[in-house]
Amino acid sequence: MTFLSTIKAAALSAAMIVSVALPSAHADEQYFPLQSYRVGPYAAGGTGFFGGFIDYLNLINIRDGGVNGVKLTWDECETQYEVERGVECYERQKSHAGAAAWNPLSVGIAYAMIDRITADKVPLITVNHGRTDSTDGRVFPYVFPLLLNPYSETSGIVNYIAAKEGGIDKLKGKKIVVLYHGSPYGKETIPIYDLLAQKYGFTVQQIEVPHPGNEQQSQWLTIRRAKPDFVVLRGWGVMNPVALKTAVKVGYPVDHIVGNVWSNSEEDVIPAGDAAKGYTAITTQASGNTYSVVQEIVKTVYGAGKGNLEDKSRIGSVYHNLGIVNGILNVEAIRVAQEKFGHRTLTGDEVRWGFEHLKLDPSKVEALGAKDLFHSINVSWDNHEGEGYVTFQQWDGKKWNVVSDWIAPDWALLRPIIEKSAEAYAAEKGIKLRTADDANAVTTN
Repeated sequence: MTFLSTIKAAALSAAMIVSVALPSAHADEQYFPLQSYRVGPYAAGGTGFFGGFIDYLNLINIRDGGVNGVKLTWDECETQYEVERGVECYERQKSHAGAAAWNPLSVGIAYAMIDRITADKVPLITVNHGRTDSTDGRVFPYVFPLLLNPYSETSGIVNYIAAKEGGIDKLKGKKIVVLYHGSPYGKETIPIYDLLAQKYGFTVQQIEVPHPGNEQQSQWLTIRRAKPDFVVLRGWGVMNPVALKTAVKVGYPVDHIVGNVWSNSEEDVIPAGDAAKGYTAITTQASGNTYSVVQEIVKTVYGAGKGNLEDKSRIGSVYHNLGIVNGILNVEAIRVAQEKFGHRTLTGDEVRWGFEHLKLDPSKVEALGAKDLFHSINVSWDNHEGEGYVTFQQWDGKKWNVVSDWIAPDWALLRPIIEKSAEAYAAEKGIKLRTADDANAVTTN
């Protein structure tokens, strides 16, 4: 089955889903409400990510009988990546008891949920995206931008460009264009690019592409006139292949385009054909199906006929692997929390405590079958992201190839900015900054 036919089939099946009454959780079940999107211009990301997430949950149930005897359950509510639908799904799905965490994979939906999940005391996971200052757990106790936030991503991209130019001092006098998606997600990094440009002496021009991004001729003509040294593609969905094809059309070299973490998938480059060869993008997890955990999913889950992807060629793709990694992070947070609170269904606040004590060093990552799939994570009560390690991959026309070591962001620069923004938000909302003692106070019912 081709990629396009896969998406169409997924869209049809999702469109036929009928809402049903949600049951109460059993004492031996932990529930994941999935605000997924398998319909619309961003369906490629949704089907891959939620497919990988569900595949990993199925692996834990089939292979291990759940987490310490607690079965993992879930259902999906179609959002089409629209905020209003996402909020409707939240209000519908939150009536199900035993919710572990929310994983909407949408900046707009996440923003709309922050006050709600804080009141309901259930974690909101915004892996690789979300509100940057939610990294500060003193102000955002239930929001976790795991692996990467938009500012640490930006720092990683600028550090990578600097390395290609021969050092951070070589950025002075360079010109960078940021082509961004016209959404809250796309606009999130505007201030940090301006700050880094001022700090390192390069000029930055930031150009918006209206949602969904099917037409970019005028933007790329502007880029051609500007003659930047690099273009950062901060895209999403159909915007990405259109950008690559239009760049080639106007004569801009693709090997001088660096994609962000939502412009790094097979679905971004395959539709662009030869125009994508040489394109580089940041990532928090590698692609490919050679990793032990991916092979175990193929054997155990797809072998049992319970795989979530209709197109098996997408197994090990960027979005599928991100979903698997997201599954690992969610499951291990539950496991950590169970060691403190008992091998049972946990409350959302207990799962929050688990996320705030989630520490997976490279040896633990290897033990989980994910060596080289992702680097590590070290979450604490006041740092809800982790360490922010990234790597870069380049498309050769058939597959992604890693072209850098793991790179850490400039936390000495970023953390004060994050704290200042979070403290301003706290002052606006009348929020008292949490302490470590506050974080250890847990609601168990």
